[in-house]
Amino acid sequence: MHRKSAYILFLAVLGMLVIGIVMLFSTSAFARDSHGDVYYFIKRQGVWLGVGLVVCAVAALTDYHFWARSWWIWFGLAAIALTLCFVPHLGMRINGSRRWVGVGPFTFQPSEIAKVAAVFFLAFWFSRFEKETGRVFTGFVVPLAVVSIFLALIVSEVDLGTTALIGATAFVMMFVAGTNPLLLGILSMSGVGGILFVATMVPERMGRLAAFMDPEKFKEDAGLQQMQALIAWGSGGIDGLGLGNGRQKMAYLPYAHTDFIFPMIGEELGLRISLLVVFLFVVIIVCGTMIALHAKDRVGLLLGSGIVSLLALQAAVNIGVTTSLLPNKGLPLPFISYGGSNLAACLFCVGVMLSIYRRGVLEPVNMKRTTMQARTTPRI
Repeated sequence: MHRKSAYILFLAVLGMLVIGIVMLFSTSAFARDSHGDVYYFIKRQGVWLGVGLVVCAVAALTDYHFWARSWWIWFGLAAIALTLCFVPHLGMRINGSRRWVGVGPFTFQPSEIAKVAAVFFLAFWFSRFEKETGRVFTGFVVPLAVVSIFLALIVSEVDLGTTALIGATAFVMMFVAGTNPLLLGILSMSGVGGILFVATMVPERMGRLAAFMDPEKFKEDAGLQQMQALIAWGSGGIDGLGLGNGRQKMAYLPYAHTDFIFPMIGEELGLRISLLVVFLFVVIIVCGTMIALHAKDRVGLLLGSGIVSLLALQAAVNIGVTTSLLPNKGLPLPFISYGGSNLAACLFCVGVMLSIYRRGVLEPVNMKRTTMQARTTPRI
């Protein structure tokens, strides 16, 4: 099955892109900030989809070793872009967070670059110092310190969701690389404690935690989104109300076209299509894991495991939040939610996975066929 994993992965991603465009067409027209054009968000997402497909193709055709070797370029770009979030007239403050950089009509989230830059760095570091992974300084202190630069900048934006996502991805990559499990256990407990401490220092985040513990009490303010999402799930049932017939998107559920688009799928298309989306994410995780495990070297293994972790954890958090299994976090659903920079970053990650597949599965098969043909060709 691993020889077909890239094709199955591509079909799963294509299926989610179609679902995302269809649902964005259905929900974005009712967004409060529609800018006077009911097709505003669908047009912008279409442009970003084109950009994402281009970067996906470029990444697929580029040797994945290039991304690991040039980690310092992407690391520097990400650090500069994250810093620009705090620069007046460039950084954009929305809902109490400085996560965006805007120049005219163009806006993007620098944290999307930071996600892949962190994966590139960790893949490079643990492949170069493979024999020293078990040491405290080389296998734990240095990689954690470098990634913490991103974590400090992103948590300063008051983006706890992305901070936790990058931290968890780094944890997975360090585990795969062979870092001391005891140190990883201490790291995980410290990370959870740090996130909770920061959340208690920010009133808005503390309100979200309180709303998660008692959603009925805060259903008019901090728990509004999750309560309306539950209503959407209940209204949709098994078969859904029909495409375009959802009611929660009509200003009842804020950001129904972005972070909370998954309940809209449940309301309009029903439980079956919602489970199909979950199944497609499982397919991506399984196929991505197969590609990583069959990579031809350690760099491919670490890059693949990091990318699979990024996509899987982000999807798990979004689904958990929109079904009230987790406190509210501002993470979009990969390939489906509105958000151009996230869509482009996810498609770029898919392209890197295809590059790993080409050099880990296709090239050995082609070399084997060439060798067999050479052996069976009669000499004249």
